[in-house]
Amino acid sequence: MAKRQSRYVCQACGAQAPKWSGRCEACGEWNSMVEEALPQSTPGGLSGGRSGRALVFDRLDETRADGQVLPRLTSGIGEFDRVCGGGLIPGSAVLIGGDPGVGKSTVLLQAAAMLARGKAGAPVPCAYISGEESIDQIRLRATRLGLADAPVALAAATSVREILAGLESNLTEAAVVIVDSIQTMFLDSLESAPGTVAQVRGSAQELIRLAKQRGFTLLLVGHVTKEGLIAGPKVLEHMVDTVLAFEGERGHQFRILRAVKNRFGPTDEIGVFEMSDGGLIEVENPSALFLTERQGEVTGACVFAGIEGTRPILVEVQALVSASPLGTPRRAVVGWDQARLAMVLAVLEARCGLSFAGRDVYLNVVGGLRLNEPAADLAMAAAIVSAAGNQAVPSDCVLFGEIGLSGEVRQVGRRDLRLKEAAKLGFARAFAPAAKARKDGRSETPLEVETMGHVADLVARIGAPLGDTEARRSL
Repeated sequence: MAKRQSRYVCQACGAQAPKWSGRCEACGEWNSMVEEALPQSTPGGLSGGRSGRALVFDRLDETRADGQVLPRLTSGIGEFDRVCGGGLIPGSAVLIGGDPGVGKSTVLLQAAAMLARGKAGAPVPCAYISGEESIDQIRLRATRLGLADAPVALAAATSVREILAGLESNLTEAAVVIVDSIQTMFLDSLESAPGTVAQVRGSAQELIRLAKQRGFTLLLVGHVTKEGLIAGPKVLEHMVDTVLAFEGERGHQFRILRAVKNRFGPTDEIGVFEMSDGGLIEVENPSALFLTERQGEVTGACVFAGIEGTRPILVEVQALVSASPLGTPRRAVVGWDQARLAMVLAVLEARCGLSFAGRDVYLNVVGGLRLNEPAADLAMAAAIVSAAGNQAVPSDCVLFGEIGLSGEVRQVGRRDLRLKEAAKLGFARAFAPAAKARKDGRSETPLEVETMGHVADLVARIGAPLGDTEARRSL
């Protein structure tokens, strides 16, 4: 009897090995190697027959026969359509991931109901296939969300073969297909269990192939690991056209939908939602929502004027500096980069004479938003200096600017857009780097701008003790 052949596959990155090991040599993950049977290979190559069709090419410089481009399907949920680049593209595959309970299934069910009802145009036939819930459970959730009357086709299945057969037989009734989730799907031709690398990759490949062939939009829900990455092989993110990440804390009502990859739109857009009893409610003005509970002039708090995608967002940042009972002081950050905080603290110590030795530093971005742009450096430094010197930043002021290692405050993009958003929300001043001279000679701004050329100017403006700041500034 022939010996059964097998291989060991890492469930984190998809790397293969001939024998088991406790640690994957490719990604370094521990206890991720799982044995899988080798697929039965067909003897011979392609030279034995010519049953396949010849490949037909299209020219790039030739337009379609009807002279039109693919129309986008708009769901009517503005924040969802914004992150997708203006709507869903027919024949595209979208992967949405997030922590359990963050609202992935909810936002997709709401989008499917809006499309099927035709809230933003002609009604679009939608199908919702769940591998985790029964049809009655989906109906119960739809009733709670007020979507029970939406003409959405429902199905509960985990076999990819059955799903493909159903979609091919009822093709005219499926222009948007939602699969929740890809980790529960399986191919009966593979011996591995659902959720493994082989099953996730094979199931996604078959579903995406049919979507490209038939021209319907495929929305896949993906689980995430404890590190916040989408579970399964990394190749899964390369196979799809768009990758969306749903972020948010369980105890917070705000949810952030962020585009990580998008072949048909920008990758720096975000959508802001508020979780309520009736589902996810889109937030058209996130700045006003993030600043709702702001309490005037408080030490260690200031407002940062940031840019997320094409929209300006004002968000409050808070800092706390306290004496540390530990030999190594703590540096805790929520919503910002830990390494960026260490750099700002080093600049404040080396260039401004401030000392944070023996003092814990805590930094928080209010509202659950995560900031990634360097323009937040000046606001973070202002919050830290304000908390250390017990001097409040003016409540009618916003801040933005990048800090260099020598202490200089550098210019950032879209200055006018940040200032206009601040003026619209009632702010009167801004601490910002000097602006470049405009070609048209105009220099008017919607509010008063105090120029910050060096981080020492910020420290002097807030009123914290400088020590030998001038001597260090000249270094």
